[in-house]
Amino acid sequence: MNHADALQPPQEQSALQAQMIAQQLRTNAVHDERILVALERVPRIAFVPAGLREVDCADAPLPLAHGKHMLSPLLAGRILQAVLPRAGERVLEVGTGSGYLTACLAALGAGVQSLEIHADLAAQARANLQSAGQRAEVACADGMAFESPTPFDCIILTASLPTWQPRFERLLAPGGRLFAVVGTGVLMSARLYTRAGEGQAQARTLFETWLEPLEHAPVPETFRF
Repeated sequence: MNHADALQPPQEQSALQAQMIAQQLRTNAVHDERILVALERVPRIAFVPAGLREVDCADAPLPLAHGKHMLSPLLAGRILQAVLPRAGERVLEVGTGSGYLTACLAALGAGVQSLEIHADLAAQARANLQSAGQRAEVACADGMAFESPTPFDCIILTASLPTWQPRFERLLAPGGRLFAVVGTGVLMSARLYTRAGEGQAQARTLFETWLEPLEHAPVPETFRF
């Protein structure tokens, strides 16, 4: 089996994914063809917990262990379209979860380093990636303690930050893009940080959404009990 065949889901699943992309992503302004092709080729069902595989293409986040969630197809597509990873770029993903977004990043040709704080989720994500024919480095690590001597072209945080943490911006290479959801409450701000040169990255708000907080991220004093 070649690499392309490994990515191709069964015929029925492929039809469901095509419907998912047409109805959930294209109608909500996710239109970059490279992103859509990656989402078509990665078998989403391979990353869904066994008891939820009948709803793998549902327009909703799906629960994982430790109170985590697998991103909805639409949010995954919006994140990928925001950062537009290119082949050969170094990508840092903070929060592997099931490994689905990790696989999509790898399918786009990026070199992915993904951090997952929970060892069981990290192990399952590695198995999921292998079954989907995708390669990425998944480390069991705390994103809030992570350091790297080499910066990244793209950084994606799949959990929210109650307040912005400049430590992630410092890991961004010149010309790099960083996606983060910042805030508290029901609606949070999805932002794209871009660094044009060696200076400070500039933030742009993309849309409102909700993600569970990144573990060990500082919480504003007013939200502590």
